[in-house]
Amino acid sequence: MLITESEAKAICQKILGLVKADDAQVSLNSSAQTHQRFAANTFTTSGASADTSVALTVWIGKKKGQSRTNDLSESALRTLVEQAEQMARISPVDREYLPSLSAQSYRTTGGYTAVTERITPASRAKAIADILAAGKKDSLQLAGLHFATDTATASATKNGNFFYDQKSSVSLSTTARTQTGDGSGYFLRSHFDAAKLDTQQIARSAINKALTARAPQPLDPGAYTVILEAQAVADLVPLLSASLDARSAEEGRSAFAAPGGKTRLGEKFFDERVNLFSDPMHAEVPATAATAEGIPAEKTWLVRNGVIETLTHNRFWAQQKSKAPTPGPVNLILTSATTPVTLQDIIANTERGLLVSRFWYIRPVDQRTLTFTGLTRDGLWWIEGGKIKHPVRNFRFNQSVIEMLSAGVLDTIGVPERVSRGEGGGLPLFLPPLKIKRFHFSSQSDAV
Repeated sequence: MLITESEAKAICQKILGLVKADDAQVSLNSSAQTHQRFAANTFTTSGASADTSVALTVWIGKKKGQSRTNDLSESALRTLVEQAEQMARISPVDREYLPSLSAQSYRTTGGYTAVTERITPASRAKAIADILAAGKKDSLQLAGLHFATDTATASATKNGNFFYDQKSSVSLSTTARTQTGDGSGYFLRSHFDAAKLDTQQIARSAINKALTARAPQPLDPGAYTVILEAQAVADLVPLLSASLDARSAEEGRSAFAAPGGKTRLGEKFFDERVNLFSDPMHAEVPATAATAEGIPAEKTWLVRNGVIETLTHNRFWAQQKSKAPTPGPVNLILTSATTPVTLQDIIANTERGLLVSRFWYIRPVDQRTLTFTGLTRDGLWWIEGGKIKHPVRNFRFNQSVIEMLSAGVLDTIGVPERVSRGEGGGLPLFLPPLKIKRFHFSSQSDAV
């Protein structure tokens, strides 16, 4: 069982009552998790875990100390406070210290359904058994992870703020491989409501990808028109949102820096159809009601009609620049300013190009242009005459995410859907497939 709001508040108040330091913040996390792994067409491991941990940060004369425990007994909490204050006394001054938040007002955003209580071991086993049976029917090797978690988070400050939130997530990833190892398919989806996670659709997608990816043909490296499925977009677009930081831009360490300590804020940087924003109240991807610093989350436009509308400020940098801290992002949503197109129609309207299932092993190359390198994986197909013609051997890419979304390069924006970068981890994402006129592949890869 997750810790309740009243229980969380009582624990936070008890800890803060023991603190003698000048300032303090308590962060509490309670979670319940269950999982089932499968590989080589059989069940492997399953388990369940529950834990509640608490972290304390204190400041004594602006010197910071931290401590953490998952023992909530009276004596353990006293030790927690003593350790944090002892660390503060021997630490250097925290040059970016700001007083902890005073009382804030938060909205209820949704996104909680107690998934770990709704998923029984029997129902999960039945769903996975059906998936494995489908894979065996097509002589494929299947592996994957079904993972569910409920979390309750709380924070409290010595200056009177208290925040409590509950979230849930259930996800299924499935990888299908041919017996000969020449074809692979992967599909991942997650949701906050277990009833809305279509496990059979996830399995069918992975299986179909593996079957159609067999015996890939070689293709010379180069710049090609590509259609990125929503999963591939999820692998790249969050790298852009993470770089929209005011401090790094103003200090000249960003693609959005301009000479003289200025930034590219307000410039039309991308195709005018691109809208990138965060909205904690979004029905498909409801997010936490507070940022990592405790600021009440609000709808935040990062890019609107291609124009950079927000470079994010944390509390410290906002104070330095006499601005308000940015109330996001807490999720990431990419939509088109025009009517979106289905993936099937995007393919049908492509004369020649490549369909990319996903990317992996992505690493930065040049932060000034937001260029990254990585590999295609688990399905790459050649399109000709509006139809998928045959699979292609995988590539390594070197691509600027900025260029990818720029005018003249971005061709089509599809219908957005809920997607994940990992098994339910990271910011909630609502992203579309994209058609890019020019995507740079540098060499072939032996990855499957």
